[in-house]
Amino acid sequence: MKISKIECHVLLDPEYDPAATSSAQDDLVVEVHTDEGIVGIGETDLNPWIARECIEAPGTHTMDQGLGSMLIGENPLEIEKLWWKAYQATAMTGRRGALINALGAIDMALWDIAGKAANKPVWQLLGEKSREHLGAYASLQPEVGSFDAYITSMVKWAHSAKEMGFRAAKLETTFSGPYANMGIREDDEKMTEVIRAVRNAVGPDFTLMVDVQYAFDSVDRAIKTINTWQEFDLFFVETPLWVDDLEGLAKLVAATPIKIASGEWLSTRYEFSDLIKYGNVGVVQPDIGRVGGLSEARNVCDMAKANNKIVVPHLWKTGISVAAAAHLATVTPHMPFFEFLPPALCESRLRKELVVDEVTMVDGKVTIPQRPGLGIELNRDALELFKDAARKIRP
Repeated sequence: MKISKIECHVLLDPEYDPAATSSAQDDLVVEVHTDEGIVGIGETDLNPWIARECIEAPGTHTMDQGLGSMLIGENPLEIEKLWWKAYQATAMTGRRGALINALGAIDMALWDIAGKAANKPVWQLLGEKSREHLGAYASLQPEVGSFDAYITSMVKWAHSAKEMGFRAAKLETTFSGPYANMGIREDDEKMTEVIRAVRNAVGPDFTLMVDVQYAFDSVDRAIKTINTWQEFDLFFVETPLWVDDLEGLAKLVAATPIKIASGEWLSTRYEFSDLIKYGNVGVVQPDIGRVGGLSEARNVCDMAKANNKIVVPHLWKTGISVAAAAHLATVTPHMPFFEFLPPALCESRLRKELVVDEVTMVDGKVTIPQRPGLGIELNRDALELFKDAARKIRP
């Protein structure tokens, strides 16, 4: 079997809001075609125009290739070999960041091909099943415009998640730092107010997590505020400090009993090695597309296990990434939850319409995937609609 074509689909929600902080409004979906007719599907959480260029750009010398041309004609089942070929042949431009993110989409598609070729779900190729059901938490997306609308929507979505059977959820409190949601800027006491309202809404027997999106501009401020949240019995606080502030993360971890989570923007096992060694966070959060695909996400999971860390993957795209996370969770016993965005709880049209998948939840637990490959299908009508919207921005 050989790779015959790598097709990139740049997608955009026709009703996207450029002032929003949500990357769920766009997507780069990759279809890797083979000469035997098997097609693998992957995606990544990156500006889709940049991701497409990483794949389609030509190369002029051996250290700075585009991803697509170097993989045409290769055996798609030699996944590890192709990952390293791509990593080395793009070293001047790549190694971290956008190019590795784009490679993640291709790697995801290669695993989809491998599962389809073997007529097995991908998790059976990744390792041994570690459980009968998967833990998932609901990500609660705020409505914005004012603080009152924000807190009201968080409570509403929390109630909805619990009614759907979720036993865990993550809320946002993003009122400061570089990504204050839609320009809403409030003091740290307002963060506490939102957390208190959601905790009261879901009750004590419910796992609650908080994402503050790099809100704190100093370690001292983070320590002071986060320690006031001990009364809410939080499972973790996500990305409290800037992504590169590993020294600050280590100080924060030492100063609070609440677990600190980070890693959503990191790529490759090497960045996660630094996060674990120097940041000492309790929860590592690889995004499967951004980290370099399922291959590299599995390496990060192994590294976390060796260092007694738990893994809770970041996930903010479509059912493609949801499926990939479900397969990874099936073989990763130290992954108590993965981030789940069911269409009923999500404002994103891409999440609602793009993919038909088999990841379903019953009584708070997600079923183990059983279909060959990732177990997903693209809604072709939706795909064309989102491609057309993207073309209006840039062909």
